[in-house]
Amino acid sequence: MRLIAPGVTEIDTLLGGWEQATAGYLLDGDAPVLVETGSQSSVPVLLAALAALGLGAHDLAGVAVTHVHLDHAGGVGDVARAFPRATIYVHELGARHLVDPTRLVASAARVYGPLLDDLYGRLDATEPERVQVLLDGDTVDLGGGRSLTAVDSPGHAKHHLGFLDSQSGLLFAGDAVGVQLPGGGALRPATPPPDFDLALALASLERFASHRPSGIALAHYGLIPGPPDELLADAAETLNDWAEEARRAYADGRDIADALAARFAADVAGTDPAARRKLETLNGFHSNAAGFRRWLEQSSGHAMGAPEPAAT
Repeated sequence: MRLIAPGVTEIDTLLGGWEQATAGYLLDGDAPVLVETGSQSSVPVLLAALAALGLGAHDLAGVAVTHVHLDHAGGVGDVARAFPRATIYVHELGARHLVDPTRLVASAARVYGPLLDDLYGRLDATEPERVQVLLDGDTVDLGGGRSLTAVDSPGHAKHHLGFLDSQSGLLFAGDAVGVQLPGGGALRPATPPPDFDLALALASLERFASHRPSGIALAHYGLIPGPPDELLADAAETLNDWAEEARRAYADGRDIADALAARFAADVAGTDPAARRKLETLNGFHSNAAGFRRWLEQSSGHAMGAPEPAAT
């Protein structure tokens, strides 16, 4: 755990036992809120951290998830049981999956196979009366003049929200800005199937910039140094570069993952091998290529029906 801004504690949820792979954020206030639970497999670590921060069973007022992929929201059901007074805040398109996760988990199991239980775990249902939908611009009151504002930010997933903290100015960006692990090289876009949409993703980055955050906190991983406007501009430029490489490979009938790896592998050259393995598991070339392929197929009218959202 570390304090990254007044009243904002970053919690390393130790996905798969890895340090600095997935983060949750506790925001202090009269009604404290946790942003992201991490995966179900991370719940014991998360609960121990919250206990160490002094939160009892009736102290957590809310849990806000940026989207319902299992590395962000897989622990919601467990955390809701542990904190029976907490309201669960989620995008309107993700709420049904928290209430009945059957299709979401089945889809993730098809994608990840044994890795689902070995790394992520599953997702337990939450009572519908505990779940509150947030629309763009809706706020969560933490008391004492502090609030979280929801920022609708599709592109990575159609059910994605960012959260802007009124006190610190930090933007909790989920996966909408991308993934950058400490020691893992440059910021990498996160473009998984089935929802990735380039135009929506770029528009979401512009929407984030319009809020003029003081800093960008990623789920993978942590508060990113540097001016937020430059980070968001770099994220947009990098996403466009990846999309253009995917387009060329698709048009030429080449494997998109191979094309992305050939073009962008240098971004992680010389990085720590363990960090590189984490990055490839969480946000590898093949996952991103599958998202680009589906987006390109939809753009050309060749896509099949969309499955439920998967794990990451």
